[in-house]
Order: sequence, then C-alpha cells, then structure tokens
Amino acid sequence: MAASASSSIYSPLQSPARPTRGLSTVCFPGASSVSLRRRGLRYPFLVRIGFCCASSDKILTRVSARSVPVMDPTKREVAPKVSTVVDVDLGNRSYPIYIGSGLLDVPDLLQRHVDGKRVLVVTNTTVAPLYLDRVVEALTRGNPHVSVDSVIIPDGEKYKNMETLMKIFDKAIESKMDRRCTFVALGGGVIGDMCGFAAASYVRGVNFIQIPTTLMSQVDSSVGGKTGINHPLAKNMIGAFYQPQCVLIDTDTLNTLPDRELASGIGEVIKYGLIRDAKFFEWQEKNIKALLARDSSALAYAIKRSCENKAEVVSLDEKESGLRATLNLGHTFGHAIESGFGYGQWLHGEAVAAGMVMAVDMSYRLGWIDNSIVERVHNILQQAKLPTTPPEMMTVDLFKTAMAVDKKVADGVLRLILLKGPLGSCVFTGDYDSKALDETLQAFCKS
Repeated sequence: MAASASSSIYSPLQSPARPTRGLSTVCFPGASSVSLRRRGLRYPFLVRIGFCCASSDKILTRVSARSVPVMDPTKREVAPKVSTVVDVDLGNRSYPIYIGSGLLDVPDLLQRHVDGKRVLVVTNTTVAPLYLDRVVEALTRGNPHVSVDSVIIPDGEKYKNMETLMKIFDKAIESKMDRRCTFVALGGGVIGDMCGFAAASYVRGVNFIQIPTTLMSQVDSSVGGKTGINHPLAKNMIGAFYQPQCVLIDTDTLNTLPDRELASGIGEVIKYGLIRDAKFFEWQEKNIKALLARDSSALAYAIKRSCENKAEVVSLDEKESGLRATLNLGHTFGHAIESGFGYGQWLHGEAVAAGMVMAVDMSYRLGWIDNSIVERVHNILQQAKLPTTPPEMMTVDLFKTAMAVDKKVADGVLRLILLKGPLGSCVFTGDYDSKALDETLQAFCKS
C-alpha cells in the first residue's frame, strides 16, 4: 500500500461552496467526490473529482486527487513509491502527474510513457551531475531496445532563448531522432519550457515527459503544457501549448535545491491559496515554517494540492481563454521586473512575489478587498523570505513599457488578475480604474 502524501497534520482542508457572480470572477471552493476515468487510457490509480456551483450560469469541476494505494499486481515495484497521482483531464491528451519519493528509481513509470526506441534527455549543467545517470538508468533498465542521448545546456533564465533552443534541435538532428522519439525534460522551469517547445516543434511534434527538479517547476511550470522561450523585450512571448505524456515528481530532488530556489517555489504555492483555495492558504500560514524547513510531509501536501488546483484549471481552460489566466496573479508585474531588471537577476518566484504584493495593493486601492488580506499576504511572503517590493531600479516607465507587451493585453487594454471579495476569489479583467494602477506603480517605484 502506498503511503499517504499527507499525514494527519497536513490533511486536506475543504471549504463550503460559495456562489460567485460576474463575467471574470473565479471562486473554487471544495465539494464532494466522484470517480474520474481517464478517457481512452487506463491507469491503476484512483483519482477523484468533485463538483461545485461557481455561478448561477456555470457548473465548474474541481479535481481533488487523493493519496491511495497503487494496486496493480503486475507493477508491484510502483506501489511503495507513488503516494499520489493527479490526473490532468484533457480527453485524449490527458496525462498523470506522479508524486512521490524515489520515483527516479522506478523504471516502469518512465518506460510506460516512452514512444519509440529513441530518447533525448534535455537537462542543464547543474542538474546533469545529480540526476542524469539515474534517469538514463530508469529509461534503459530491462529495456535494451531503447537508446538514450542527452543535451546539456547552461543553467539560468538568461539562456531561455532561441540560441539555446537551436542547440536542442542540433542534438536531435545529429542523433537522428525520428517522429517516434521521446524528449525528456530533466530540470526546472527553464528546461521544462524549452524542452516542451522543442518537442512541439521538432518534426512538428514528438512525445515528451516532464521530470521537474525544483519546487517551482513541480507545483507550476511542468503542469499544463505551456512551453516556450523568452524574447529580450518580453518573457514567454514565443511558444506553444503542448502537453506532456506524464509529469514525474520525485520529491527527493528537493533535497539538493538551494534555499533561495525553495523559497521561490513557495511563492507559487502561496498564489494558489490567494486566487482559489482559501483553506489551502490558511494551511500555508500554519505550516510556512515547516515548508521552509523542508518537512517532507508538508512539502508533499503542498505539491499535491498545488497540482490539483492547476490540473483543475487546465482541464477547464487548456489554452487560457480566460479562466487559466487567473493562475498568473502577480505575473504581469513580475514579468515586467524580470525583463526590466534582466532575466536571471531575480528568480521567477521572487519577481512574482513582489508582483503579487503589487496586485494585492491595487486590489485594495480599488476597494475590492479589505486590509486584512493585504496584511496576511505581506506577512506570509516575509516569512517565506521573498521580496515584497520590486528592485529599486524599476521605474514607473519601465513597468509600463514592459506591461504594454504583456501576453494578456487585448485590443490595447491591459488585463490583470486581481483579488476581489473574500480570500480565495479573484478576477481577470481589464475593467478597472486605471488611476489605481498608476497609484500602485507610484507607491512602489521611486520615479
């Protein structure tokens, strides 16, 4: 029987359903469970899905994967390792997210998702010495017909560009990878985004697998199929929606993660609580010290609950027609910081943390939230040792220039994700008083 991803201390918390009105407002409280069957494919795992009424016009679904035994007698080696499987329900593009300890040493989990006989592992100079050999072993153990090549690229956000992408293509072509090959992303968000974009583009699309090794990538970027590279003028402007075959999260990889990277990932965990899961945010407030101390039970639950939240949103809005954009709380301000300050100067989660504070400040200036939420956001981010103000070099003009080319601009209007109503509710809208945006920028910038 698989061990539960959450102990009695870190048990899932549910909240009563609350009605939400308005075109852009999003609120996702908990609800009861029914079985979820993956369309077209079968896995020996139990995943649950619940339903809640989010407005008088729509019924929205909520994925709530539970930690359960893995009970396939032909795959006994999997049972002691996998504690949770979250299913991303996208019809014939659905895929599982495996979460557990020691998963890199369970060959079947990777091999069942490999298409063809050729594999290209994309990783970086930091991760390769730690995990590349183990992944190659997992891909080939008892499977002599599969051959594995790898490409190791420099580590850092500043290398998430077209030049580095071409190195992946170069290796794939030199290795004679064909249409039935599989790309494997081994690393953090930069590796996952670039490998996924390469897989979407190489011979117009090949299979790929995500093996995220940072908390940031485990709770956010590896899930949902957003792939791409940065442009010097704007972050993530070039890319594609392309779903992986699976996401394999070995929580043991967090043991080698620097403290600053861990805190960066916690920033994204906090985001889920603010926009759609108030009970999860309350849990975070009680357990932030345990997360920073790398308590294994706390981290496992935080990853599980974050993946459940994102899987639900992606299942409802794969290509970001509206709902999925709410996952970008603070990102418009944060991306402006990253491009204006210079890619890699701040980690993504650090920039988003400062961006969330700015988004919360603007929400308060609009009269959409009360001051208690502002204070709680400041408090938890400070405890997580994350920035609550942008770098001093960021000016109002720098923010406005970067935000003008944000992906969420439509017909010349900058749409933002802002909090509105009780904790756990947000809006994605361009219908706001621009005076509040100006006041927020002036409050956080020297000029």
